[in-house]
Amino acid sequence: MISRPFLTIVLSMLYMLSLNAQIRVEPPSWWTGMKHPKLQLMVHGANISVTTPQIDYQGVQIESVVKAESPNYLFVNLLITDEAKAGTFKIEFKNKKKTIASYDYILNERVSDPSLYQGFDNSDVIYLLMPDRFANGDPNNDDMVGMLEKADRSNSLGRHGGDIKGIIDHLDYLEELGVTVIWINPLLENNMPKQSYHGYAITDYYKVDPRFGTNEDYKNLVKKAHEKGLKIIMDMVANHAGTEYYWNDDLPMKDWYNQWDEFTRSNYRGITQADPYASEYDYEKMVKGWFDMSMADLNQHNEFMAEFLIQNTIWWIEYLGLDGIRQDTYPYPYKDFMADWMKRILLEYPDYNVVGEVWLDYPSMVAYWLDNKTNHDGYRSYLTNVFDFPLMYALNRAFNEQDGWDKGTLALYEILAQDFLYSNPMNVVVMTDNHDGDRLFTKMQEDIRKFKMGMVFTMTVRGIPQIYYGGEILMAGKEHDGHGHIREDFPGGWPGDEANAFTKEGRTPGQQEAFAFTRRLLQWRKTNEVVQYGEFTQYIPENGVYVYFRHNDDASVMVMFNNTEENREVDFSRFSDNLEGYKKGRSILTRRLVENFDKLVIPAKSPMIVELMK
Repeated sequence: MISRPFLTIVLSMLYMLSLNAQIRVEPPSWWTGMKHPKLQLMVHGANISVTTPQIDYQGVQIESVVKAESPNYLFVNLLITDEAKAGTFKIEFKNKKKTIASYDYILNERVSDPSLYQGFDNSDVIYLLMPDRFANGDPNNDDMVGMLEKADRSNSLGRHGGDIKGIIDHLDYLEELGVTVIWINPLLENNMPKQSYHGYAITDYYKVDPRFGTNEDYKNLVKKAHEKGLKIIMDMVANHAGTEYYWNDDLPMKDWYNQWDEFTRSNYRGITQADPYASEYDYEKMVKGWFDMSMADLNQHNEFMAEFLIQNTIWWIEYLGLDGIRQDTYPYPYKDFMADWMKRILLEYPDYNVVGEVWLDYPSMVAYWLDNKTNHDGYRSYLTNVFDFPLMYALNRAFNEQDGWDKGTLALYEILAQDFLYSNPMNVVVMTDNHDGDRLFTKMQEDIRKFKMGMVFTMTVRGIPQIYYGGEILMAGKEHDGHGHIREDFPGGWPGDEANAFTKEGRTPGQQEAFAFTRRLLQWRKTNEVVQYGEFTQYIPENGVYVYFRHNDDASVMVMFNNTEENREVDFSRFSDNLEGYKKGRSILTRRLVENFDKLVIPAKSPMIVELMK
């Protein structure tokens, strides 16, 4: 017969072993030398709240311990002083005098090389790719143990198998194309039963989805990209998380999520955050409503959730050496939190760049979110960059409509005329298209002439240009037909594909024409500072021709669009202010010399770029 004391000891040992095996600490590691010296650890484990954490490590102090509403969480607030050195220290979780569990916590030395945090700017061209649909470099990770959704390439909304290795394998292709920044849709774990391929229903904020690879693979991707002069932007989501997150059935606090008596979807009206007349009902539904049934709305007004999200961002920047962030659904979280989030990023990385997805139709509404000190309600976002959705919508119209008093390229002119609303219009990101809307070639009615005009406009207008994967080979797709149609696999990214559009030999004549055109345009832009940073002067469209200049004291580039179905002879006399001192030019697209600045014929439905010469 087993004695009761012995049984108690055995059970205690089993409990300790069980807790040690299941204890989870986030962030899983940290760094010395951070400007913000405090660190909040979220500890999860069965009945962890009955323990008291202890640390004996020079320079690391426990300032406070907060028990959550759930007994399975503790929040341990640390102070990491300047005396702290890199190393591993033990966190012991004690019940009375017994150590119930322990955790070896790694404190890394912060890398001081500022070149690792380059940021992005107007010299860059951003290439957006969806990793599940770009290239499958390792078919062995298509299906992984423990992942709820299996690969099914026949399902347009299923997982297709693209991964980090597929991106690494095609860095040479991206370098040849001429892009300088890769924005990758979220790579973090999305262990959801369906439609997990897009990455926006995160189920582990600290772990790469194993079907994409590992955290180390992500770090290797950044390293190899940097070796080729390419930067990496990480796609982040602060507004919502997947409902299969481990905490979903055992929230630390009841207000960890924005809760409703029954499922309530967001009204998706981002305008309410800036509207001085917005009703409380509409505002609450916007910021607290769920984006989707599978995406729980995170409550950033819970101070522990807020700190969790801020620290997660800084952890990934430091761990990967990231060059920038794209923040999803920017107006959906509480805006005061988003300002705090930005301030903490800029405290650690003063020259960093974050571009926010502010999907609103009017420049005034987008400008509200770009860092400025003049908002009517005193709100300052500290956000360094925003996407120019109003200009993207204008681009949709411009080259499909016949020019008139209020049609055609005037749409571009009028949106750009409102740049006075932005604190710095050079900090907007100009898009051809993205993963949530019609593809550029489709918007241009699958007319390669219009496609070329759209690409030239995007690459020469003020701001930072961004294109969408496959656009350079005329991939088409209409959002109304379903997201799977605008997120198709890049041809040649999978073993056994009939054609490989990553190579010249694998492209159709039309694809090759578009690729060669895009490559020439991007490679030229990469070395042209006046197009990157120069001032912008535009002329009202006349007779179907729209003209603008990028210029500084030393150089000037003239950009022209003939938006008609006829060749147009353009009288240059009204451009005399911008042509003064220049006697000839070089056509970038045709490689011909332009020697007559009195009149010039521009072919029908075509762009022209002329580098002016003195």
